Amino acid sequence: MAEHNTSGSEAERAVAEYLVKSKYKIVDINWKTKWCEIDIVAEKNKVMHFVEVKYRFSPYQGGGFDYIHSKKLQQMKRAADSWVLINKWNGEYVLSAAEVAGADYDVEFIEEI
Repeated sequence: MAEHNTSGSEAERAVAEYLVKSKYKIVDINWKTKWCEIDIVAEKNKVMHFVEVKYRFSPYQGGGFDYIHSKKLQQMKRAADSWVLINKWNGEYVLSAAEVAGADYDVEFIEEI
C-alpha cells in the first residue's frame, strides 16, 4: 500500500511542477475535510483550478482520465464548492484534471473538464 501512496504523491508533485512551469500558483495540495478532498488547488489569471490527479503506471490500467466519471465529477464539484465557501473565494473557478503516466510521471493536463 505504501508504494501506491508514494506513486500518488509523486504524481501530485509532478503535476504541481507542471502547473508552476505553466504559470499557475499552487494554493493547496491534498486539501481535505471530513467529507471531501482536492488533490491540487491552483490559481492562474484570477481563476481557481481544482485539479484531480490520476496516476497510472501502465497503459494496461487505462488512462487516468477514464476514471473521471459522472460520480467523480459530482464529488469534485462538491469539494470545490466547499473550498470556495471555507476560503471565501468569490472569483471564477473550474474543475481541472491531470493524467500522469509511467515511471517518468508524464503529465497531460485538461484545464477545464
